[in-house]
Amino acid sequence: MLSPTNEKNHQKIVLVGAGAVGSTFAYAATLQGIGQELVIVDVNHDKAHGDAKDIADALLFSYPKNIYAGTYADAADADVVVITAGAAQKPGESRLDLLGRNMLILKQIVESILASGFNGIFLVASNPVDILTYATWKLSGFPSSRVIGSGTSLDSARLCKYVGYLLGVDSRTVNGYMLGEHGDTEFPAWSHLSVGGLSMNEWFKLKPSLQQSDLEVITQRVVNAAYDIIELKGATFYGVGAALARICRALLDDENTILPVSVFLEGQYGVRDVYIGTPAVLNRHGIREVIEIPLNAQEQALMAASAKKLHDILDQTCGHLRQSC
Repeated sequence: MLSPTNEKNHQKIVLVGAGAVGSTFAYAATLQGIGQELVIVDVNHDKAHGDAKDIADALLFSYPKNIYAGTYADAADADVVVITAGAAQKPGESRLDLLGRNMLILKQIVESILASGFNGIFLVASNPVDILTYATWKLSGFPSSRVIGSGTSLDSARLCKYVGYLLGVDSRTVNGYMLGEHGDTEFPAWSHLSVGGLSMNEWFKLKPSLQQSDLEVITQRVVNAAYDIIELKGATFYGVGAALARICRALLDDENTILPVSVFLEGQYGVRDVYIGTPAVLNRHGIREVIEIPLNAQEQALMAASAKKLHDILDQTCGHLRQSC
């Protein structure tokens, strides 16, 4: 395995957290050739070192990359810091239940990253991701455009998957988004979901066997997907690892692509001062712009309710951060 060099003229990712999600992201990024340098940081340095050595064994079958275990100091010249560290979600536990445990972990991570001189983009995946992304923004003092949460990226992928199953088509031809909190109050923007250029209303006309209840079933499957997987195998990590890799590619390759992530709203959807899931344009500067989908009345009410839940949690647990600027 190569040793880290002192001179950087390529794309560099620092991953904080060598748990299941972090390790899966690192592996996905390696197989897809995302970034040329990947540093894995974890309180368990042996685990980080083992992951680096193990993933490096896949380089012959993928793309060249310098992979090694490091420290927070390695973030000094990183383009993106991906945060997956934190306590894992237990069976029956909501993402918001994790907040108290993970807030303390996050504070130490962000302070250590800032001490390195880091001036890139934070990408947060630790749960509850909307709350912890907000906290990262406040703790870092960075522009909100350079603090991003994984948000509803995975949930939107699940939505497209189930719609593809329902219609018997490739899920990659489904264009739709889950909006709101990455959690129990998220919802699909059915009014703007399309498949092959056709809206769901048009698909109902083409396929009379389809029922509105089919969409309700899909909504519940998406919202409960994490709970179902955790009950079956203890954790979710493959999907979110791939989602993080996709977001990193959009950032590092300056794609100006649109992905559903957790972003800071300043009046879009009638919502302010909260991080929440919505499509946004991503490039090498972070969030170029937020895409506000014109919602119908029912969807707008769901967005307002989701934002209120996040606001309430922030007021209860992060009041000191909210008043800090």
